[in-house]
Amino acid sequence: MTADEPIFDALLTPHRSLGRTGFYVVMAAVSVVWLGSGLLFLLKGAWPVFGFFGLDVVALYVAFRLNYRAARAREEVTLWRHRLRIRTIAPSGRAREHGFNPFWTRFTVSRHAEIGITAMNVTGEGRTVPLGSFLNPDDRESFSKAFAAALASVKRG
Repeated sequence: MTADEPIFDALLTPHRSLGRTGFYVVMAAVSVVWLGSGLLFLLKGAWPVFGFFGLDVVALYVAFRLNYRAARAREEVTLWRHRLRIRTIAPSGRAREHGFNPFWTRFTVSRHAEIGITAMNVTGEGRTVPLGSFLNPDDRESFSKAFAAALASVKRG
């Protein structure tokens, strides 16, 4: 392994259980139900109900779009022998980079007895950077084990 090769490299991304096809299926099903029941009310003369049902469909669409926008958040964690870089990318695309000396860096994990890992932080040089706040408990557990082992191996030399 050369000095330029990272010892640890991870890309943390939020999990979304509903993909693009699932989104289209859900929106099509909701639209069919809205159109069917809305037309029923429209034929009975209750035309405002048709519009209010349509608002529900629009609100659901907006909620999904905001959820997918939030899923664009990313965290890149790269560890070399003499440097640790954490790059956080917001849903807007704005990136922020944090650099640490791994020998002076602490990786802390907060746990809850029933939930598991509730928070992970990298602390060093007077700064604290949270990691993986959007990960599910299993992913937090596997990341924390792998990252802690990699950081410990760098410190051991």
